[in-house]
Amino acid sequence: MKKLAFSLFLTLGTSAPAIAAEETFPTLSLGAGAPEFNLPGGDGRTYSLKDFKAAKVLTIIFTCNHCPTAQYYEERIKQLVRDYQNKGVAFIAISPNDPKAVRPDELGYTDLSDTPEEMKIRARDHHFNFPYLYGGGEHEPTSRAYGPVATPHAFVFDGERKLRYAGRIDDSEREKFVRVRDVRNALDALLAGREVEVKQTRVFGCSVKWSNKGEGVEAYWKKIAAEPVTVESVNAEGLRAIRINEAAKNDRAKLRLVNFWATWCGPCVTEFPDLMLINRMYRQRDFEIVTVAAHYPDEKEDALKFLKKQQASNRNLIFGETDKYKMIEAFDPKWDGALPYTLLIDPAGEVLYRKQGPFDALELKRTIVKALNARKPW
Repeated sequence: MKKLAFSLFLTLGTSAPAIAAEETFPTLSLGAGAPEFNLPGGDGRTYSLKDFKAAKVLTIIFTCNHCPTAQYYEERIKQLVRDYQNKGVAFIAISPNDPKAVRPDELGYTDLSDTPEEMKIRARDHHFNFPYLYGGGEHEPTSRAYGPVATPHAFVFDGERKLRYAGRIDDSEREKFVRVRDVRNALDALLAGREVEVKQTRVFGCSVKWSNKGEGVEAYWKKIAAEPVTVESVNAEGLRAIRINEAAKNDRAKLRLVNFWATWCGPCVTEFPDLMLINRMYRQRDFEIVTVAAHYPDEKEDALKFLKKQQASNRNLIFGETDKYKMIEAFDPKWDGALPYTLLIDPAGEVLYRKQGPFDALELKRTIVKALNARKPW
């Protein structure tokens, strides 16, 4: 079951009612002209409406990195570009989200958030064949002028840049269930000189993260700060049980990330905030983090002090014996003993990621998302 909150809307132009108490912005009315824009793209260029003046039809799709529904549609958008770019149709994607208004627990199905830098990474690694523009933050007034209510949300403009279609791309986020391809139908009609038959549709996806949702992020961090932080002792037998992912014997089995660290280890301290972000991103799915302080038992209070500073409300352990080599042998004989040491273990005990030394946060997140989605397809 997805942990993200979704929004289901009917686009009704300026008469659209507010669905929630938060501030909303009206969706552009049919027949209205395309609002001007001047937005930075992931390719380093800045784009404006005039850059697409030669196009017979202009399609603008509001989407983003983090939304799983938006991710479902990326390949379909790329296919639309391939099928229509030689027919005179131009495509633009715009992310309307303010990254400061996105909570970590809304990132459970992604490896990237919605910052301009992360947009560049997604556009590059997923080989986007269309401009991917940043319309959040200081550029939010542009996105407000169009009024998308969820990602993805498509707007199709004719040669005079009048809005002729607004709504979904098609009628199912899972392509195998698609029956009606609304954007294609609108494009075909406009290219043939016909009236678009269905001009508006509902849209389904993640709600737009306007900057006014920043208060929700503040409330989220206050909740995180109030969560209890503890550390418990573990012996060699307990470490072996963690390594083989003993919960696999029952329904409690989760993807498990184990990190060995110490307060005197500079790389451990440096990467720990990334470790905590990963925990907050994926802990609502079948995922857990276990940290193990590679300290002596009498240093437990020092470890706990550090963990509290990091707001590490996940499961935290400290090896309860003085023989560090016994700790290494009990957990993973392949470990040479250097810190930090990180393992990602699936419910069957198979190691999906092993890193001695600092981990690559993006690589690790991608491995986690891939494993979670393979186990429970979304």
